[in-house]
Amino acid sequence: MRFELAERVKNLPPYLFARIDSMKAEAVKRGMDIIDLSIGDPDIPTPGHIVEAMREAVKKPENHRYPSYEGMPSFREAVSEWYRRRFGVNLDPEREVLSLIGSKEGIGHISLAFVNPSDVVLCPSPGYPVYHIGTLFAGGHPHFLPLIEENDFFPDLDSIPEEILSRTKMLFLNYPNNPTTQVATEEFFRKAVDFASKHNIILCHDAAYSEIYFDNNRPISILQIEGAKEVAVEFHSLSKTYNMTGWRIGFVVGNEEVIKGLGKIKTNLDSGVFQAIQEASIVALKTEDSILSSLRQTYQQRRDLLYKGLKEIGLDVKRPLATFYLWAKVPEGFTSEEFTIHLLQKAGVLTTPGNGFGEPGEGYIRFALTTSLQRIEEAVQRIKESL
Repeated sequence: MRFELAERVKNLPPYLFARIDSMKAEAVKRGMDIIDLSIGDPDIPTPGHIVEAMREAVKKPENHRYPSYEGMPSFREAVSEWYRRRFGVNLDPEREVLSLIGSKEGIGHISLAFVNPSDVVLCPSPGYPVYHIGTLFAGGHPHFLPLIEENDFFPDLDSIPEEILSRTKMLFLNYPNNPTTQVATEEFFRKAVDFASKHNIILCHDAAYSEIYFDNNRPISILQIEGAKEVAVEFHSLSKTYNMTGWRIGFVVGNEEVIKGLGKIKTNLDSGVFQAIQEASIVALKTEDSILSSLRQTYQQRRDLLYKGLKEIGLDVKRPLATFYLWAKVPEGFTSEEFTIHLLQKAGVLTTPGNGFGEPGEGYIRFALTTSLQRIEEAVQRIKESL
């Protein structure tokens, strides 16, 4: 018996990180010692006070029942308070905050709420693959906005053809940016908000890396821009900030109408986040900055070591002000994928090819700072010897 996949699945490109997992598994099977600098999955444990809060929350029988899709009122209030404290942004926890099973879930589902088959969604490229894959699942048409060095890795919103703009329903942005590591300026955010307002476009900003920053350069929220709530929502996650990737909890905040639309999808497709995780996440959102500062310092030490090492080898690499990635040009004579395979086979170092994030990422690879200083130092030495 043969069952045929739906067209929407058959036409999908292979998911980037699944392909990397496959390459890694094959190398490990051959007995290679792999230093994995590919996927942004923090190696540092979740802070102990959050784990302890989870341990206590799991004991409560009331947390073992179905949760609400929108999130516990106490969790949404904690998110609202965190935004007020961190960004000076006031949010109504009932109408302007929605819990998510990780921000990926919300980003993947929001197109289902607003995008019709003839609609266009503007997606940054290189960028997180879920922006355009969610668009495809909704039957929409992704229009890619190149993020190139000549434009400081910002999209050129003025160059979008009028025929595309007339059909555009949503715009995705992501700053601090994965994979380029660029941080948005207030001027760029203001321009993006004005653009979305002028063209009646929903602006979806993915701010998952806002708390992984260096040299005290704190990124801003797009909701700090005057008028942003009229057009924008901001997706956030506890994954990167608190080393909670496996816990699967995030949230979206901002425009009430957009929040309500995404909520309609969620109430039909999921049953919300396990309440024990929400309770532990309330504790996470109240974490003292001294703990987060220590985490940032660890990443900054790793950034400095890897940046210095790659520069000394001769790679052209951008020194990031945020995220736990480095975005480096591949040496002459290699494509992104060829250099990724070269480093894996000759050095046992796994990276991410830039073209996996979109065509404008060709000529780059991404390194993740998610391993120890010792292993980073070893990786630099191996790369040097492989070249």
